[in-house]
Amino acid sequence: MTIATEPIGSLPRPPELLAATADFQAGRIDDAALAAARERAVRDTIERLEAIGSPVVTDGEQAKPNFLTYPIAGRPDLSGEGVVIPFADGHQRQLPCLTAGPFRYTQHADGYLRAAQAHTSKPVKQAVVAPSALSLFYPAGGIDGYPREQFLGDLVNDAEADIRGCLDAGAHVVQLDFEEARLSLKLDPSGQVLRDFIGLNNMVLARFTAAERARIGVYSGPGADQDSTHSLDVDYADLLPHLFELEAGNFYLQLASEGDPDRILGLVSGHLPSDARVFVGVTDPIDPRVETPEEVRDRVLRAARHIPVERLGTCDDAGFAPFADDQSTSRETAFAKIGARIAGTALAAEKLGVD
Repeated sequence: MTIATEPIGSLPRPPELLAATADFQAGRIDDAALAAARERAVRDTIERLEAIGSPVVTDGEQAKPNFLTYPIAGRPDLSGEGVVIPFADGHQRQLPCLTAGPFRYTQHADGYLRAAQAHTSKPVKQAVVAPSALSLFYPAGGIDGYPREQFLGDLVNDAEADIRGCLDAGAHVVQLDFEEARLSLKLDPSGQVLRDFIGLNNMVLARFTAAERARIGVYSGPGADQDSTHSLDVDYADLLPHLFELEAGNFYLQLASEGDPDRILGLVSGHLPSDARVFVGVTDPIDPRVETPEEVRDRVLRAARHIPVERLGTCDDAGFAPFADDQSTSRETAFAKIGARIAGTALAAEKLGVD
């Protein structure tokens, strides 16, 4: 037995890929040239993760426009007038809005997974967007001839297909990005939106067997974009009891940036399902300082005082660049932090007598 450690997902894109994306949007290069730049970025990402000893690798979401909208890329029936996500530093992200039905994914995440697997023999983790996030694309005023109930049925079917395709393709684990969970409590303190989100996600998760759910995880955090968060001021105590109602085998939680981690770890210990593992964040992507392995070790040892080591893993607090245009953290800093996470987790395992 050892202490598992996994990345969350996104990594900063290399300058070549950012330039190629800009050139494609300006019509200076074609699809093939952009695809080639993305493949080089994926290969470089995996090679770097392997070089620093990552036991599980990911493509760093190099080919995604962002963690959220990849399933609807290229749809013509979208407007830019969707839900606005406000961040603490004043910047905003606005979601697209569906203008016609039916809702169908234009692409599924197993394509990203297979592309990554072509460059490695290591286990590959695949992140997918949670159906709860995609439910925000349906307009508050409805769509003529396409009621919300029908939309949700179509969404559940495609979300299941997205996860199942990755499991069938051999993903080490499929991680649902449920970043809107904590934000929902900021926008609706009553918790009804969160309960609706949990119910929708569980409609999808219930379609998988217990063995399949052991390879499905859920990530939740307060957002990490342009070195800012959208809901760090929301108390974890209001979220965790509901979050752990999700029928998943793994949970990935932001923790390094929490002011009172022992309190949060106590809550995790009291609510974590008996058959689940929790990965706690031990590096903070929006802090420019690179943690030392010793700092990571101490964070893991603190978590192990609350959570049995066989049910404990480590991760980063969030992805490093969930939107492709986020250059607030350098690629070098991101890999340095991941290296510290891996080394520090190994130091903690040694201290705890596990290998």
